[in-house]
Amino acid sequence: MKTANYLELKNNLESYLDTVVDDSEPLIVHRSSAGSVVVISLDEYNAIAETEHIRSSPAMMERLYRAEQNMRAGKGVKIDLNAL
Repeated sequence: MKTANYLELKNNLESYLDTVVDDSEPLIVHRSSAGSVVVISLDEYNAIAETEHIRSSPAMMERLYRAEQNMRAGKGVKIDLNAL
């Protein structure tokens, strides 16, 4: 995980933001006068939000659990990803 202090980020903002987006890697920004922050890409944020939404649904978690159990028991269905 990359890190920078506030002044480094300020002086190289475009480069740091490009790296966050291009590498899908969070950036920790240390600030001497306040707490540190994490910068993530919008895609990464959306993935986290979607995961939180799924995890907050007991019905969805039960469905995922049953699907995992079926796969482990050999009851899964193979899908050719190239055919999708």
